[in-house]
Amino acid sequence: MSAVGVMRLEPSIDAPSPRAAAGGATVITPYSSSRHVHKVSDISIEADVLAENRKLGHENHHRLKSHGIRSLDVMGAIGSGKTRLIQEMAVRMMAKGMKVAVLAGDVTGQDDFDRFKKAGVAAVNVNTGKECHLDSHLVDHALDKLDLDDLDFLFVENVGNLVCPADFPLGTDQRMVVISVTEGDDMVRKQPLIFVESDIAVLNKIDLLPFMDIDASLLERDYARVKKGAKLYRTSAKTGEGLDELFRALNVQA
Repeated sequence: MSAVGVMRLEPSIDAPSPRAAAGGATVITPYSSSRHVHKVSDISIEADVLAENRKLGHENHHRLKSHGIRSLDVMGAIGSGKTRLIQEMAVRMMAKGMKVAVLAGDVTGQDDFDRFKKAGVAAVNVNTGKECHLDSHLVDHALDKLDLDDLDFLFVENVGNLVCPADFPLGTDQRMVVISVTEGDDMVRKQPLIFVESDIAVLNKIDLLPFMDIDASLLERDYARVKKGAKLYRTSAKTGEGLDELFRALNVQA
């Protein structure tokens, strides 16, 4: 399966995005009653946006399963090593005969897409334009660019962010959040929602642990607390350490 071309998918510049419209922070009025109306409207709009995203996500899930494709939404902050981790996992899976592709999500550019292509991994570049997360609508259009009959596993690399993606499931079988040792040992406490909403969590770049002043066990305890005893998997995408255990956790033979 050859790498497919770059696709730019983004909201129209002339119209505010649903996410922007739902914020409410730009609504300014001196009248308290009017302000309450705006708040109710904003809550209603945001609820509608989230509900529609979940509906489209269910459709994406059904579409992928109808082709026998397993899928994983990979979330994490910029610099957590999502791209390298996905790349190393995909290459190992392909070496075992699996047909793998990636949706490379980012606000702009095609750096990650180029990395996947260079590694021989089929990919579609998905630019959000200004949004801080992928949504089910963008994923639906991106799937049109793949030959779903010639695919076993799909990685969806979300936009680098530990906040926005949590509220927008994309229809994948599982969701994985990646953090790195370079981000400090308070990430779970600061951003608990994305860990709660994920099925699996990874502490990446453990090859750098000897050089970082962090307590990795504290991250593991915090994660176990918010996720009811779940394990935080340690990996190094650079050295390959921990990948075997991660594959087992995902029930992937690679």
